[in-house]
Amino acid sequence: MEANLAEEFIAQSIYRMEEKLTHFEKAMAQASEEDIWKRPNGSSNTIGNIIIHLCGNITQYIHSSLGEVPDIRERDAEFAADGGKSKDELMTMLRQTVEKANQVMKNLDRSRLLEVRSVQAYEFSAIGIIIHVVEHFSYHTGQVAFWVKQLKDVDLQFFAGVDLNKKNIV
Repeated sequence: MEANLAEEFIAQSIYRMEEKLTHFEKAMAQASEEDIWKRPNGSSNTIGNIIIHLCGNITQYIHSSLGEVPDIRERDAEFAADGGKSKDELMTMLRQTVEKANQVMKNLDRSRLLEVRSVQAYEFSAIGIIIHVVEHFSYHTGQVAFWVKQLKDVDLQFFAGVDLNKKNIV
């Protein structure tokens, strides 16, 4: 893979992880301790479960697969949790997990981006693994944002100060 293309891919992936972490933090700032473990319905997960799940997923896909450390994930436990961690503890876990993943991506040998690896029940290139993690983090960030908006009736101001109506210059 061309070096500058590889660098851009990694830079954009890290940017999106940091952006979604900021969105997550804004949503969590509006949530109470009780909200974290409140279940929208019997078919949905709590915010706490989602955070634990994201940490497990990012750890398995990035830390373990790309960082080449043992896979210690216990996926079923992510959804079985029913309390036990505070909002601050959960956010510290998420921040540390994302920061470590970003470090792994920064240090990843660019010549190995097309190398296929086994992760979970799948075979993905390093690019496929990174795309999965970025989109998965984004997906769950949206779920949490939606749930917090439902609970609090607030605009989370994800793009405050940014003119999203600005037209493209071509």
